[in-house]
Amino acid sequence: MRKFFIVIFATLALGGCWRHAQAPAGRWEGTYEADDIMIVARVEVEPDGAVRVSAPNYTDLDGATEEQRNEIRGNLASGLADGWDHVPARAFDFDGHDFRKPGGIAPQMTWDKAAKQMTLIVYLGTHSAIDIPLHAKDEFSDNPWFD
Repeated sequence: MRKFFIVIFATLALGGCWRHAQAPAGRWEGTYEADDIMIVARVEVEPDGAVRVSAPNYTDLDGATEEQRNEIRGNLASGLADGWDHVPARAFDFDGHDFRKPGGIAPQMTWDKAAKQMTLIVYLGTHSAIDIPLHAKDEFSDNPWFD
């Protein structure tokens, strides 16, 4: 009887391990712009599955001139590049498609393996979730707006 419980326990333990897929290692960048929001995003998934993500944003752009928008783009890009070395790597649960905070419900990123497409999902206050398609990068750029 004891062997039966050991076998059941081992099967359940291994079954739990199978639900955690190997996250795709790499680097991605992208931008999002709407009438009232700008976001520049950078993601790095390390070979061990740890994730570094930063998405500086600017809201309340209503009435901004194109010159002001260009300045905001530059400030967001330089803030992203300047702060990147201080972004900690964090663990995420990854099921082969969705990245979630450990124990979390809402997806933070999605991975489409067939298309090799990473999408960051940004939640800003009362706005609906914003999907930002990211582009794979060998090296991060100084300004993803103009890359």
